[in-house]
Amino acid sequence: MQSALRSASRRVSAVILAATLSTAALAFAQDAQPSAPGEPQFPLANAANFTAASPTKAEVNAFLNVSWGYDKDRVWNVYAIEKTQAAGISRVVVQVAQKSNPQQISPLSFFVTSDGKHLITNEILPFGAHPYVETRHLLTERANGPSRGAAAKTHEIVEFADFECPHCKAIQPIMERLVQDFPQVHFVFENFPLTSIHSEAEKAALYSVCVAKQGGDAAFYKFADAAFENQNGLTPESSDATLGDAVTKAGLDPAKIGSCSYTAEAKSAVAASIALAHDLQIDETPTVYIDGRPIPVGEVANNQLPYEKLKDIVAFQMQIEP
Repeated sequence: MQSALRSASRRVSAVILAATLSTAALAFAQDAQPSAPGEPQFPLANAANFTAASPTKAEVNAFLNVSWGYDKDRVWNVYAIEKTQAAGISRVVVQVAQKSNPQQISPLSFFVTSDGKHLITNEILPFGAHPYVETRHLLTERANGPSRGAAAKTHEIVEFADFECPHCKAIQPIMERLVQDFPQVHFVFENFPLTSIHSEAEKAALYSVCVAKQGGDAAFYKFADAAFENQNGLTPESSDATLGDAVTKAGLDPAKIGSCSYTAEAKSAVAASIALAHDLQIDETPTVYIDGRPIPVGEVANNQLPYEKLKDIVAFQMQIEP
């Protein structure tokens, strides 16, 4: 986790969710709070640093508890909540450290909007004691792709993926581990073909919809496994054969699935999944949520985050009341 804490220039969502902070550390030589041995010595928070009425320190801590509570090694101190020149926009400064490395204190700052529902850095993200509830409700209502795991949507992991995306292929073993480790979770696959960069992604998505329609969810996942395994064959010259082979491995007729892929019904299903991704402002694949919270599956695939830490995030989020 320490390497994740020190990596720089990531998306802010990764910063909030995986505690990715700047490598620059502040050296506070004076006005340090007394602390127990082995704990970070955060600087005293001066009352002059709290000039904004909203959000309150309690609200900031509630948000950070939801975002970071899975990591028992992480501690933080809300150092400032300040007015800015933009009416209603407050600047929040938080100092973050690890109990295992108390000498390094890293700063994190972001802005909170006047409605108390959004934070801003280089993008806009949800804020508050329940920052993921709206996304959770949207996914519960509209993420209706092929599923596995628990039948009930009490807890739900939704994966947005593109069959031609190398990173989507890389996370499949991790998704399989999550399915095994969390049998009480309802897993959903949503197509999000990135047609501007992947020429065969939409065709693969259409095939997958037809496989699910004709063969059910179990057939879909057999098709998906084969399509990802033979991803190099998703080219204009060989995609028909590659997808046909995946259909055969799913136990269905490639000719029937191919014909189905041209129907308005199949196109409408893929379009609905794409519309959901756009409404969630997803701009990359893979994107994976647990109960509405984005989780850094890609960082596990890239060996930037241990799988056990990902499990901690999932398990922690499942403890939070919707």
